[in-house]
Amino acid sequence: MSAPVNSQLLDILLKNRSIHTPQEREIFLNPSYDTHMHDPMLLPNMEKAVSRILSAIQKKEKIIIYSDYDADGIPGGVILHDFFKKIGYEHFSNYIPHRHDEGFGLHIDAIDSFIKDGVQLIITIDCGITDAEEVTHANNASIDVIITDHHIPHGRLPDAHAIVDAKLSDNIYPFPELCGSAVIFKVVQALVLKGNFGLKSGFDKWLLDMVGLATLSDMVPLVGENRILAYYGLKVLRKSPRPGLMKLFSKMNVKSRDLTEDDVTFMIAPRINAASRMGHPIDAFNMLSEQKEDLAIAHAEYLISLNDERKRVTASINTSIRKAWVGKDMRPVIVIGNANWKPGVLGLVANSLAEEHQRPVFVWGREESVLIKGSVRTGDTTNIVELMEKTKDMFVDFGGHAASGGFSISLEKIDLLDDALNAAYATLEPVSKKSKEKMIDAELTVADLTKDTLMTIEHLAPFGMGNPKPLFLIKGITPISIRSFGKGNVHMEVSIVGPEGPIQAIVFFKTLEHFPGLTLDKSLSILGHLERSYWRGRSALRVRIVDVY
Repeated sequence: MSAPVNSQLLDILLKNRSIHTPQEREIFLNPSYDTHMHDPMLLPNMEKAVSRILSAIQKKEKIIIYSDYDADGIPGGVILHDFFKKIGYEHFSNYIPHRHDEGFGLHIDAIDSFIKDGVQLIITIDCGITDAEEVTHANNASIDVIITDHHIPHGRLPDAHAIVDAKLSDNIYPFPELCGSAVIFKVVQALVLKGNFGLKSGFDKWLLDMVGLATLSDMVPLVGENRILAYYGLKVLRKSPRPGLMKLFSKMNVKSRDLTEDDVTFMIAPRINAASRMGHPIDAFNMLSEQKEDLAIAHAEYLISLNDERKRVTASINTSIRKAWVGKDMRPVIVIGNANWKPGVLGLVANSLAEEHQRPVFVWGREESVLIKGSVRTGDTTNIVELMEKTKDMFVDFGGHAASGGFSISLEKIDLLDDALNAAYATLEPVSKKSKEKMIDAELTVADLTKDTLMTIEHLAPFGMGNPKPLFLIKGITPISIRSFGKGNVHMEVSIVGPEGPIQAIVFFKTLEHFPGLTLDKSLSILGHLERSYWRGRSALRVRIVDVY
């Protein structure tokens, strides 16, 4: 890395992220795919899983790639699909359960259809760790199951042929926080190591676009190996030859060479997830895996239309929630739902509420089922799975990882869930439910709002969970104009004079009424992030407002 322009600021940012030693700095600032990645064979049961897959390939057995329906599982399904295609193996198919008709994980009905088709091996991606009964059903029909997952086990482990999950109690893998797509990517790496496929060296790197997409989309910390996967995943995404993605970038007015983690998190992932929330997840899989340009473009345009519909549905639910809360006290754990709400969009609603109110949020709905289904997100440091484990008698099923998850519950118990969760929350260790604090990385002045400062900050990208965007208190700002923008004028832009020209400070879904101290020609301080914006091919520094003082 070339010497940073502002080494003092860089030192502060690294220290705030507990990066101190020269070796830690080197690994963080210059992540190396070739030297800093871990041996895939260290993952639990990898040897056994790889041996079984290689045997299936040799015997030309029918294989089902069974992946979850979200922006982690779907790219994972593409990774294994692309690997099999690359080695010329045709005896496989991808299966993704329908979010509403089937729900998360393995399902007996699906396995029965595999039995009829003569399937001999099921490989799960981003699911399966809690599906003991379903795996036994497959075993009884002489179908082997290899589970690759990253969720936390609870209850009896499935009697699978092999379970590759770094969350297992006997795990020795150095980094247990991989997402589901990263785990199956590790399986592909191991297959290349152990098999004899004649692939060119570095083939696996072209799959990093899907690994990076999933790592940035899923709620996993962007540290350690995840930082490497996200870092190089973005590089490959910027060069990705996938025609569906190219069309998606074009429709979003994003130039692939300028793609950022925010584009993945807030623009690409929602459109992939829209397939399962509003339609069928196979549409997103087809968009990512299809090589024929006309078909891929059609899939991309369909996902865009689904996402537009998803926005309308989510906005309606958020409006209903705000009306329901008028004049009511908010408990430490928020539980809210409506039988008319579409379960597929509730993860988005829960995430928004959790971030806004800094506490765990359970949101439920119901759709053509006797069961209530819901999503849960943490807005503090509460381990969601631990909280649900303490109230497991309430649920028909639940699962996830520390920051997010899902659940199903019977209709007769839904009215008891609020009290049960809040009682369980009160028994958690204090460290498990500490609120997330807004830690200011440094104080800046208007004179610091330069391209050099922005370039210094960008050395730490990509940002996300575990590596948050640096937060600054910027003092001595005097606004020269304030305006609302966007459909319905729900966003706000503040113009200020910087040392290198005009600078825009923006905030989404908040307007002047949220910042009573904000007036023209009055010196104030802005709490916010510095970021790079692109307009008509030109980049510029921009401030993302968090608060105004």
